Amino acid sequence: MSQHHVVIGAGPVGRHVAALLAERGERVTVATRSGRDTGVSGVEHLALDASDADALTRATEGAAALYNCANPGDYTQWEQTWPPLATALLTAAERTGAVYAITGNLYPYGPIDGPMRESLPDAATDHKGILRARLWADARTAHEAGRLRAVEVRASDYVGAGIGENGHITRVLPAALQGKAVSMIGRTDLPHTFTDVLDVARMLVAAAADETAHGRTWMVPSNAPRSQVQALTEVLAAAGKPPVTVRRLPAGMLRAMGLVSPMMREIAEMSYQWTAPYVVDDSAARAHFGIEPTPWDEVCRRTVEGVA
Repeated sequence: MSQHHVVIGAGPVGRHVAALLAERGERVTVATRSGRDTGVSGVEHLALDASDADALTRATEGAAALYNCANPGDYTQWEQTWPPLATALLTAAERTGAVYAITGNLYPYGPIDGPMRESLPDAATDHKGILRARLWADARTAHEAGRLRAVEVRASDYVGAGIGENGHITRVLPAALQGKAVSMIGRTDLPHTFTDVLDVARMLVAAAADETAHGRTWMVPSNAPRSQVQALTEVLAAAGKPPVTVRRLPAGMLRAMGLVSPMMREIAEMSYQWTAPYVVDDSAARAHFGIEPTPWDEVCRRTVEGVA
């Protein structure tokens, strides 16, 4: 018997979650402000302001799960957009009994000396990391109080299909495919975990359905770390293209640019991700769910197809 699932957000994670659920014969509603069609066959689309708790509750009544795949568009306005949205999502999950499945990231950990794993504390001191840590802490507190069921999956920088120019690799890929030199942030020779956006969706769906997984965070299984140069070169090879020259954008330059650009100021604050190894230990999730990452060669091909 099919169940109803409500997906908030029609970005790459939301679209992949919707497609996975629809392929299983589930009833899926994708809610966005505009109600735009995702192009996913068999999926319902709803125009909804998800920060309106009452409207979101009505849309979620009877649903098995509520998936937070939202990604507020203006990176400089997270403090204004995330808290009311997160509060409404928590309220709707508590009122309806739907499992609350959250798409998270690695920001809550802050700079880490060594691989990131779920047992580490959320110890970020930058404002974005503090914000994301608080959003999960609120959900975990509600879960532990028995008010709802919550789970969060955390992923590193996205690769794969459908992420457009929002990824660190796909941001420079169109120029690189033309053989042009590109610029990448920080050290380009350090190991860095990249996560296929499809694997994020696979983990989110699996975690929502597994009652034994609730109440905690999980790392999304990802391929072995690669440097930015190596990852870009391998994606280019999947398109039959040669390597290109990669220039560095030092953190100091980003900070200087941030004096006049709010967006660059935000990026500079997170530049620690690119000045030291940034690696995920996903062994706990692999053991619990039996999920392996999409093979890297396939990820590279899908990444190219997503920007072609």
